[in-house]
Amino acid sequence: MSDTDRPEATAPPKPAFELGTGPGRVLVWFYGVFTVAAASRSIVQMIMDFDRAPLAYVLSAVAAVVYGFITYSLVRGGERARRAALVCCAAELLGVLVVGAWTLAEPAAFPDATVWSDFGMGYLFIPVILPVTGMIWLRRAKTVAV
Repeated sequence: MSDTDRPEATAPPKPAFELGTGPGRVLVWFYGVFTVAAASRSIVQMIMDFDRAPLAYVLSAVAAVVYGFITYSLVRGGERARRAALVCCAAELLGVLVVGAWTLAEPAAFPDATVWSDFGMGYLFIPVILPVTGMIWLRRAKTVAV
């Protein structure tokens, strides 16, 4: 029997890298908790006294949406979700840095705190650490999947 007569042995397809496994599971947990925390905080604040600090409450709602999308992307997995989550983590980091600097430079603009105020000091600086950690994990996920 020659090499051309042998049936081709096909290699099993390489499983897709799951973003929500290993350290990614911790990220899913943190992003899930922050989604609930930021969403519930902003909803309660907007219902109770929106006129007091509308900018702060809207920014907290935006943070909740970003956290929720990143959570969904990590759970969903796949290359498109990884890229979308990477973009959202970068946008989140930019938001934390801009809002954090803004709250320090002009405290009068924020009579009440947002999730990202003072670079997330009210949340033990997790809002500034989380997107950096997320971007590292998502970049690593690309190299493993390829």
